[in-house]
Amino acid sequence: MSLINVHAAKTHLSKLIERALAGENIVIARDNVPAVRLVPVEEAQPERVFGAWRGRATVTDSFFEPLSEAELHAWNGETPE
Repeated sequence: MSLINVHAAKTHLSKLIERALAGENIVIARDNVPAVRLVPVEEAQPERVFGAWRGRATVTDSFFEPLSEAELHAWNGETPE
């Protein structure tokens, strides 16, 4: 952990950001008392939108037909007899 005082942090902010992005634990202190931690921002996952794929995929009637014996065995990881 690197403890940096506020004045040094202001002076060398760009370098401290690079070090934090590289994974180093940077703590900024006031009067040698830890105050804040400099950490990279994690990218937020985009929110899922319900129905976003509506109209892009179709299901044919064959989807609802029973599987053949060979397909059933393959689905279960078995070898047909």
